[in-house]
Amino acid sequence: MSQLSISGYGDDLSVNGVRIGDLTPKQHEDIELSKGGQNYSPLEDVVVSKVKDSSTLLARKPHPEDVNRYIETELLDGLCCYSAVNQGQLNQTIVDAVVRHLQEEKLPTVPRSIRHKYMSAFLLAATSITGMDKVVPKVAGVESWELSFKIGRRWGSKIKKIPEDKCLMIGATGNFHGRSLAAVSMSDDIDSRDGFGPFVPGIELVPYNDIEALQNLFENKGERIACFMVEPIQGEAGVIVPDDDYLPKVSQLCKNHNILLAVDEVQTGFGRTGANFAHQLSDIQPDIMGCGKAAGGGILPVSFVAGRKDVIDVLTPGSEGSTFGGYPLASVVGTYAIKVLVEEHLADNARTQGNYLMSNLDEIMNEFPDKIKETRGKGLLTAFEMHNEPRLDGHAVSLGLLQHGVYAKETHHTTVRLAPALTINKNQIDTLSEAIRTVIKDL
Repeated sequence: MSQLSISGYGDDLSVNGVRIGDLTPKQHEDIELSKGGQNYSPLEDVVVSKVKDSSTLLARKPHPEDVNRYIETELLDGLCCYSAVNQGQLNQTIVDAVVRHLQEEKLPTVPRSIRHKYMSAFLLAATSITGMDKVVPKVAGVESWELSFKIGRRWGSKIKKIPEDKCLMIGATGNFHGRSLAAVSMSDDIDSRDGFGPFVPGIELVPYNDIEALQNLFENKGERIACFMVEPIQGEAGVIVPDDDYLPKVSQLCKNHNILLAVDEVQTGFGRTGANFAHQLSDIQPDIMGCGKAAGGGILPVSFVAGRKDVIDVLTPGSEGSTFGGYPLASVVGTYAIKVLVEEHLADNARTQGNYLMSNLDEIMNEFPDKIKETRGKGLLTAFEMHNEPRLDGHAVSLGLLQHGVYAKETHHTTVRLAPALTINKNQIDTLSEAIRTVIKDL
């Protein structure tokens, strides 16, 4: 192995003599292409450097006159790490909690095979905010869905007495639950599935927001179905909002057929849609729910599964585990992420500012009806969809917004998703809206 040298911090961080602060956006791209796996396609010609405030990033772009240099610019964060930073970049309350617990409280790192006192704080906070009986901590958002899947299957086997080779788990078309093998087994997205088969058996899909299709499936195969797994709003699909009566009818159907209802709140939870959790907008209580992203306040990856006691209790020692799921630092961060959600009234602000953003998007759609087909959203989970024409390219819009100081990202070809921090204010929404108006006008 060649000699390795690592030193410095920030711009001075150097690896084998390469000072990170000296690299241009093109050089960063070259390193990623040559040294990294190509499972993402980042926006071109921009490298995020640091945080200015809760909704603003500082980024580096190519110098207009010299390819070997860069310029620094501000970017209004309109994506919020796919709703992982609902509390705002570097939320001071969470940062202070981390620093104090590491430096003054001498926070240990221990696994779940021994108890630590911070787990109690997290469990008390998480069951309180979710209204659920029990919580199981995990790390990545997809892990919360994966555990929901496993719990659903075990409940079907142990409680509903479905033979294991007959058990069915039901999902909705257009879903996005992550990219683990089980998650892509439930997906109908070609890019997520290509080359990864054979897939997990015992999974069927029904059209999203189609209660008749679900009812027919339950009536025909209900004795074999353990669980229906669904997003309250489909984020990755383009912020697809179901009919107001969809989830209440789903909930009642599940009760009628003794089928668990599992909601995926990874992207829609923690105030994003104007309620603490999106299913609350429909006044229902699922049997089990998965949370992630903003559960860690943008500081750490934190996720968890919350559910009814009799459902969570199908887990037994050795049937499930996670080295870093609920370890001390994650428990502190998760607890303070909930504290910020409640004390800073983030759901209320998402509802207020989301209504304002949607009114602005509607105005832009009415101004350019030949370009924008539809606006959608709840709270600050919003999107606008353009007509399906070659010139109306969502990626081109994302790049255009970068040139006007806004970071957002398309999903699919014609839809641009907007999910800013829940701390955003009216003036920042005006900035975001004007950037969209300008870019759409120039298409």
